[in-house]
Amino acid sequence: MTIMAAINCNSLPQFSQKFNKTHQFTPLISKPHFLSIQKDPAFIIRNTPKLTNTRVVSALISEDKVVELSPSDTDDAFKLTYLEGNSWLWEVGGVKILVDPILVGNLDFGIPFLYDASKKYLKNFQLNDLPEVNCLLITQSLDDHCHLKTLKPLSQKLPNLKVIATPNAKTLLDPLFNNVIYLEPGENSEIQTSNGSYVKVRATAGPVLGPPWQRPENGYIVTSPQQKLSLYYEPHCVYNDEIIGKEQADIVITPVIKQLLPSFTLVSGQEDAVRLAKLLRSKFVVSMKNGDLDSKGVLASLVQSDGTVASFKELLSKDLPDVKVLEPVPGVPLDISPS
Repeated sequence: MTIMAAINCNSLPQFSQKFNKTHQFTPLISKPHFLSIQKDPAFIIRNTPKLTNTRVVSALISEDKVVELSPSDTDDAFKLTYLEGNSWLWEVGGVKILVDPILVGNLDFGIPFLYDASKKYLKNFQLNDLPEVNCLLITQSLDDHCHLKTLKPLSQKLPNLKVIATPNAKTLLDPLFNNVIYLEPGENSEIQTSNGSYVKVRATAGPVLGPPWQRPENGYIVTSPQQKLSLYYEPHCVYNDEIIGKEQADIVITPVIKQLLPSFTLVSGQEDAVRLAKLLRSKFVVSMKNGDLDSKGVLASLVQSDGTVASFKELLSKDLPDVKVLEPVPGVPLDISPS
C-alpha cells in the first residue's frame, strides 16, 4: 500500500520541460512596487520579484504602471508565493498561511528507491527563510502535502502554531502540534488578524485517496477579512460539481496540466479546471505546475502529462473569455487586490 500511496500523490512529475538553472530565494524585500497587469478596475494584480537573476514572464501584462493601494485594499489583498510542488505561502489581512510545505529534504514517500524528487528552483530555500507564520494549512495526509521531514522541525520551532488540516492527517499531526483544528467539508475556522478582524477558512471536499469508503481529503476557500476577495485551493483539481457550485471564489489556484498513469488520472486539469472556474464564478485562475520537479525512480518514469498551460488558456477563452490566467514564478509573490 505504500507504493499505492505514492502513486496517488499529485506531486509526481511532468516531463514537458526541463530546466537546469537554480535560483536563489530572497524571502523579504523592502519598498515593493505594484505592477498592474490587467485593465479591469475592480482588481489590481502585482508581481513583486523575490528571486535574483530571474525574469518574470507573464502573457497577461499589457501595461506597466505603479498603483498605490488604499489601507482597505491592502487588508483584503492576497499575496501568493509559490514554493513549488504543492507548497505555498499566502498572506491576506496581515495573516501568513503556510500551505502543504516541503522545505526540508526531498519528497520520496519513504521509498526513495522508487521515487525521489527535489525542487528545481528554490533548492536553497529553508525553514529559517520563512517569515513569521500565523497558520499551517494541510490539504491531504500524503507525504507531498503532509511532509513529516518538514513538519517535525517546524513543530519544534513552533509547537503552538495554529494548524488547519484534513482529519485524515490526525495521526501524523497530533504528536507534533498543540493547536490543530480538523475540518470536515463544509466546516469553517477563523484566523484572527492583528487588528481583530478574521480571515475565514472553509473546507471543501477533495479527492478520495484510497478505498471508496474513505473520507475525502480537503480543499479550502479562504476569504479576506472584509470579504472583498476569496480564494479556492485544491491541488488535484478534483471536486463535486453540485457542492462546489454552491460556493464562490474570486481566485482559483489549481493544476491545469493533467498527470496520468496508465488507466488512472493522478491529477486533473484542462477542461476540469475550466469547469471549476465556471462553477466558482471566478475572475482569476492561478495555474500551478505541481508535478514540475526534478525526479527519478520507477514511479516517476510511469507518469505522463496531458495538456499545457497554453491549451488550457485556449479552452478557458472559449467558455470564460473574461477570466484571467496567472502563471506564478516560484518564489515571486503574486498579489491580487480589490481596488
